[in-house]
Amino acid sequence: MNNENATQSRRDFVRQTSLAAGGILAMPILSKANYFSGSSDVIKIAMVGCGGRGTGAIVQALSTKQNVQLVAMADAFRDRLDSSYKNIEEALKENGLEKRLQVKEENKFIGFDAYKKAIPLADVVILATPPGFRPIHFEEAIRLNKHVFMEKPVATDPAGIQKVLQVAEEAKRKKLNVVVGLQRRYQTSYRELMKRIKDGAIGDIVAAQAYWNNDGVWVNPRKPGMTEMEYQMRNWYYFVWLCGDHITEQHIHNIDVINWAMDGYPVSAQGMGGREVRKGKDYGEIFDHHYVEFQYGDGTLLNSQCRHQKGTMSKVDELLVGTKGKVFFDEARITDLKGKVLYQFDKKNENQPYQAEHDELFAAIANGQYKFWDAERGAKSTMTSILGRMATYSGQVIAWDKAINSGINLHPTEYTWDAKLPVMPNSEGLYAVAIPGVTKYDVAVK
Repeated sequence: MNNENATQSRRDFVRQTSLAAGGILAMPILSKANYFSGSSDVIKIAMVGCGGRGTGAIVQALSTKQNVQLVAMADAFRDRLDSSYKNIEEALKENGLEKRLQVKEENKFIGFDAYKKAIPLADVVILATPPGFRPIHFEEAIRLNKHVFMEKPVATDPAGIQKVLQVAEEAKRKKLNVVVGLQRRYQTSYRELMKRIKDGAIGDIVAAQAYWNNDGVWVNPRKPGMTEMEYQMRNWYYFVWLCGDHITEQHIHNIDVINWAMDGYPVSAQGMGGREVRKGKDYGEIFDHHYVEFQYGDGTLLNSQCRHQKGTMSKVDELLVGTKGKVFFDEARITDLKGKVLYQFDKKNENQPYQAEHDELFAAIANGQYKFWDAERGAKSTMTSILGRMATYSGQVIAWDKAINSGINLHPTEYTWDAKLPVMPNSEGLYAVAIPGVTKYDVAVK
């Protein structure tokens, strides 16, 4: 989301997404190319990942104008699935859409292989588990010819990025729509600003800034009887193989905006980071701040900062500097270099980008159109954030080409409740943390 201090909660948003006063619009005739299962007048949806973001995404999908139904749910934990089902039901009742919730008890699947049971039952799959699982879930969905909405980031390591890129090519070949939850690309103000940037409103881009600075997120403490796998999955935000660190899980939004404006991706990165405030065994292995200098092929620099520290300046935004002007994205404003306003988007015309993602995706599917191929750019913006993480963890200059082709894989060899994980606590319950200057990568620029 945008800055949580200035943005409605998703729950408040859901309440505002009821359909137009005229009711649900009739759905256009469906194309056989969409691989629909069962009745041709219903788009069936499977949900993989029943946390807060998955729940929000499903309500948004079920609030589109198309004739859609949720028919299957999958999660590692039964309590998460049950809680999600209840929240979805409540939100849909508020909007008069409760008949779109059609998940039979036998189609509620639990465990690491639950996704393999849910995906075959649907036409469209919503992937919203912790991002470490995204590559294998995406692979299964495309193998079974499903359209996909998947949350960002799309992986947590270079090996995962390569898998997503390979599967993205298969999705293109099969003409399957894939939308990635980088919602700024579906936000009206950002689209209007980008049109003007591409038309030369600020000249050539010479520098950029990106920010995601705020207090941080939730903590789920360890409970008696938990295996290490259960603990890490329930506290997934603090483990790199599951989350990617907050530079990947959150700051990817801002990084993606700059990549969008640049029409490309950095060739290298260097930076600094660490744990100054958020320490202790409840916070796994991730940093609480990152500052990265990304360099693009033309020499343009992006200075990128993200921080999770309570009581500090809160800022979630992007800034571009060109030879003729500047773009302030949160303010939706373009100025010349002296501050004269050249363009100001009227915020009264702003949309709800989280809803727009689904509106546009499901409209394309219903019309038999192949319009969305977000997977490749989602993967490359995810890789940009991973490049930054590798730079801050090591203190080295990290090369894009070497990093993306490194084969680095942070995942366990098996997904079971008693699996040996990439990072384990010591006798005091603490996890090893990267140390700049000590942590090394073979992909560094020598």
